[in-house]
Amino acid sequence: MSLPITAIRPIVAPELTRAGAAALPASAAGDFRSVLKSAVERVENFQAQAGQSVERFLSGESEELHATALAVQRAELSFELFLQTRNKIVQAYQEIMRMQM
Repeated sequence: MSLPITAIRPIVAPELTRAGAAALPASAAGDFRSVLKSAVERVENFQAQAGQSVERFLSGESEELHATALAVQRAELSFELFLQTRNKIVQAYQEIMRMQM
């Protein structure tokens, strides 16, 4: 049960060409925008589901209490996660803006 020992290869940084470096921020901004948009949509979706679940429970439809509580908790947790992620992004942005060139 012994594994063969292999040499550790050095990490080589990829070289960016001028064209690749110029195209990087636009594609990265687009990717970030799409990730952020989908995260906001998921949080809104969870909140809408929780609201609908509460309405069904209060109106006496076939919604059970534990399903309503789970939907509300899921919405709350997704919002908290999104809020903490936003706070970390803002902190990182502020740290970058404080850097000396």
